[in-house]
Amino acid sequence: MPYEPPTHTVERSLRATTGAKIIAGVDEVGRGAWAGPVTVCAAVTGLRRPPLGLTDSKLLTVKRRTELDEILRTWVTSYALGHASPEEIDERGMTAALRLAAVRALGALPVRPDAVILDGKHDYLGTPWRVRTVIKGDQSCVAVAAASVIAKVHRDKMMAELGIDHADFAFADNAGYPSPVHKAALAERGPTPYHRLSWAYLDALPQWRHLKKARSWAEEKVPEIEGQLGFDF
Repeated sequence: MPYEPPTHTVERSLRATTGAKIIAGVDEVGRGAWAGPVTVCAAVTGLRRPPLGLTDSKLLTVKRRTELDEILRTWVTSYALGHASPEEIDERGMTAALRLAAVRALGALPVRPDAVILDGKHDYLGTPWRVRTVIKGDQSCVAVAAASVIAKVHRDKMMAELGIDHADFAFADNAGYPSPVHKAALAERGPTPYHRLSWAYLDALPQWRHLKKARSWAEEKVPEIEGQLGFDF
C-alpha cells in the first residue's frame, strides 16, 4: 500500500517557534507485549533527506525494516535506546515505565536535545523536556520514523535472544506479543522470567493466577496506555 513519506515539517516548525536546534524524534515499541521490556529510541536526524522508503516500522516488511535499520544507524546524526524491564513495568505501570525508558534513551544521546517530537497524543515524558506530541508521528516525521525502525529491530532481536531458552513461546516470531503459540505455551507452562506479572492476562489462567503481582501504582490513577490485550480463548 502506498504511503506518504515522512517530512521535516514538525521539526522546522519547532525550530522556527522555539529556537530549538537539536530535535530528537522519540518512539517506543513493546507497550502491548505480554513479555519483554518496553523499548524507546531517541533519534536525531537534522534536516537531511531521509533514506528511501522510511516510514513507521509497522508498515514495513521484516526484510525492509532490517535493511533500513542498517542504513539508519549510520545515517542519523545520533541515536540511543532506553529500556524499562518487565519488573519496572509491574512496579511503576506502563506510563511511568515509558517515561523511564525515554529518559534513559534521551540521556544516552551525546548531546541533550533542545526539543522532542513524541509519537502519539499522550505526553508521557513531561518536564523538563520540551515536547511536541504528533499523532502518527512515526509516519509523518522523519526523526520519529527513524526511531520507530531502530527501536523495533533492536527489540525484536532482543526478544529472539531471550526466547532461546523458552522455545515454546516463539519469542523470535511474536516478540512477546500474545500470538496463539505464545498463549498456548503460557497456559501450559506459565510465565517466563520475562513476562509482565501485573497484567490482566493472568486472570484467565487459574493455575498461574497466584503469580500475579498487585499494582501498587493503581491508586495513583496513572493513565493507562492502550495495549493490554485480553486472553481471548
